[in-house]
Amino acid sequence: MKILVQKFGGTSVATLESRLKAAEHIEDALAKDYRVVVVVSAMGRRGEPYATDSLLSILDGLSAVNARDLDILMSCGEAISSVVFAAMLRSRGHQATVMSGGQAGIVTNDQHGNARILEIRPKRILEALREGQIVVVMGFQGATSDGDVTTLGRGGSDTTATALGVALNADYVDIFTDVEGIMTADPRIVTDARMIHRVTYTEICNLAYQGAKVIHPRAVEIAMQKNIPIRVRSTHSKDEGTLVTNAWSVLESSVLQDRYVTGVTQASNITQIQVEGPEVAKANIFEWMAARGISVDFISVSLDRVAYTVADADAARAVETLKEHGFEPSVLPECAKVSVVGTYTGMPGIMARIVDALSREGIGILQSADSHNTIWCLVRRSQMEAAVRALHAKFELGESVVQV
Repeated sequence: MKILVQKFGGTSVATLESRLKAAEHIEDALAKDYRVVVVVSAMGRRGEPYATDSLLSILDGLSAVNARDLDILMSCGEAISSVVFAAMLRSRGHQATVMSGGQAGIVTNDQHGNARILEIRPKRILEALREGQIVVVMGFQGATSDGDVTTLGRGGSDTTATALGVALNADYVDIFTDVEGIMTADPRIVTDARMIHRVTYTEICNLAYQGAKVIHPRAVEIAMQKNIPIRVRSTHSKDEGTLVTNAWSVLESSVLQDRYVTGVTQASNITQIQVEGPEVAKANIFEWMAARGISVDFISVSLDRVAYTVADADAARAVETLKEHGFEPSVLPECAKVSVVGTYTGMPGIMARIVDALSREGIGILQSADSHNTIWCLVRRSQMEAAVRALHAKFELGESVVQV
């Protein structure tokens, strides 16, 4: 039995027009003899009546709600979406059945709001597929072993789709969005950004972690465990989009040997904090941050200086914490992180080209860091877009080398 998991995000199920486009993709799969599992998000985005944020606004500031109850409320958007979507499929002559995350066999821990999947028991889905049903699963949710509804946190519907793909040994997991696929940069910033047709799990994880929002990195990591291919596609196009895989037979040699840089991405709303003095080496600064629930990034440590970044929203608490321990930090708000992601392990000269590209545009690097696959540069927020364009041009990502 050939199985295909197709996930449709909020914009893909928000209107009748977009739902009909989604139905066409399902019908294309059925015509190729696939049995189809559909994962749906809540309808629309912030401000639209059935979006998750809209449901949360019903509370109107009430604080007397616990995390368990909040998960029940947040799961309602997917419940509405799945019932409407299944009804549309039946109106087109298909057999369809709706399952909640728990009914689909998604068992999670009890960390409400950001639950982790412990196991998937796909028996009920497989029975429905054998009966010729299209199975419509509510994304973003699961259930504890006691039956309590849980939600999976940011990107939860992507996670639902790839986890089901692994459990069902699907041929593909299709992630449908409102874009054509994974781009070399944000097309709103770089006019000649190009679609990447094939990419490895590692590359797409790094792009996602550094700011690209097309797919959640946790979902990619789950698919990578069993090498289930992912296709990032547009609901409004028949193009197969970007294929994410480690199946080397489909990653042509030009991808592996010639494309050292895959893409450039960015993240803003960052504040840089620096602490200097002879006492810095003995201070437990990052322990203090962790105790206040503050996530830190871009860490640079020397004997008498520590520099790191936090989200703008956490900056005031971070500074307050440092002052409580006797430090007077230097604070630089309105920063941004620009990341160059690729497969350039051991390739000399990448950082030199980054420095050259940014210096030519008069963009100062406030801080930098690197890993095997990513180089990060901290710049001022006002220079972020210029930095992205400069790096995209420097590595010739608008050229056909990415079109493999």
